[in-house]
Amino acid sequence: MKNVEPSSFPPIPGVYVFKAADGTILYIGKAKNLHNRIRSYFQKTGDEKTAQLIAAHDSIGYIPTRNEIEALLLEAHLIKIYQPPLNVLLKSGQPFLYLVFTKPKDPKKLPELIIMRQKPKTGIIFGPFTHKREVRVLYEHLIRTFHLLLCGKQVAQGCLDYHLGRCAGTCRPDFNREVYERHLSLAQALLQGDRKTFVKEVEKEISAANARLDFEQSQHLHELLQQTEFLFTTLESGFSTARYARFTQAVLSPTLPNRKEYEEAANELKKLLHLKTLPQSIDCFDVSHFQSHALVGACVRFVNGVPAPDKYRRFRIKTLNRQDDYAALQEIVSRRYREGDHPDIILIDGGKGQRNAVESLVAPTPCISLAKREETLITAEHPDGIKLDVATPLGKLLISLRNQTHYQAISYHRIARARSSSPS
Repeated sequence: MKNVEPSSFPPIPGVYVFKAADGTILYIGKAKNLHNRIRSYFQKTGDEKTAQLIAAHDSIGYIPTRNEIEALLLEAHLIKIYQPPLNVLLKSGQPFLYLVFTKPKDPKKLPELIIMRQKPKTGIIFGPFTHKREVRVLYEHLIRTFHLLLCGKQVAQGCLDYHLGRCAGTCRPDFNREVYERHLSLAQALLQGDRKTFVKEVEKEISAANARLDFEQSQHLHELLQQTEFLFTTLESGFSTARYARFTQAVLSPTLPNRKEYEEAANELKKLLHLKTLPQSIDCFDVSHFQSHALVGACVRFVNGVPAPDKYRRFRIKTLNRQDDYAALQEIVSRRYREGDHPDIILIDGGKGQRNAVESLVAPTPCISLAKREETLITAEHPDGIKLDVATPLGKLLISLRNQTHYQAISYHRIARARSSSPS
């Protein structure tokens, strides 16, 4: 992420990030034209939220994207991960939807077209999409056009949805699986094809509806064209969540202390922990879960104040099936150092209890913890904690390390949850 003066933003699409002096991400937004969008923040008057943001921020950075669609998708992902205090939308829940053609393991089960909030491991997947209403409109159009609904009923003459042109006819004794699967393939081909073909086909349907004076259907098809324009642009952009990985360090890098600041932070740690030499390597641990599901952990190492990705580790908690942060930390710390490779200092994301849970496992390596609520640093020499000044070099170093570890844990947790909830 590049960090520049407001007037220096280029006129290109991208995501911008407002940050406080301590590196805290205050707000994440997207723009078709970064230059115009950032300039507008310093021209507006009477907007309380904007005034609050301008007063609180210390720096603004940006991540260039290929187009506005990619900026929108990246914005949604980063807001979900970092939960900026001044962002209201997209902070909770799943910001994306996917259109999925399922591939059942059981050959007797029918494949189908469904909408999913979590990206599955199997099937033919289209997305992610952020415009949920438009996705549902397109889904309904495909269901009606190709008769893809599987009703699960048994009605000799066909269910109501069958007579409305939605049901594939699985309810009837003469259901033809081969015809259904051919229709499903046509729907898939439409999504894989180019937008021009789709537009031409819908325009033909509009002309036919007008010719038979079915103006209600004609209006419905006009709305379909308008609402699916964005979705096909998204598909054409070829956006993949795998691209997010290269943005991780870009977003966090402005919070890292520079070389001089790192030396100052290392000297302070040496004094605080009564070390004989200046520390060079620090590992940080964090665990993540949701209501005791998909328990995972992460370890991140900084060397001389710089991330060392080859030393990062992710862990699926193996010994627990319930929430127990202390036991989870004990497991991942033990596994991380099973073959040695200890750092100079170990940092735990948590309070006194989390630190105490692993201290004996890593001795004689100094173990400290950082409690989020008031950014309190806890050490063996300071069991009641020291209030960390987040604007100091030491504050920048430890908070950058903690934030990077938290990101790794949350990212892996999302992967683990998606795997556990995907269709078998």
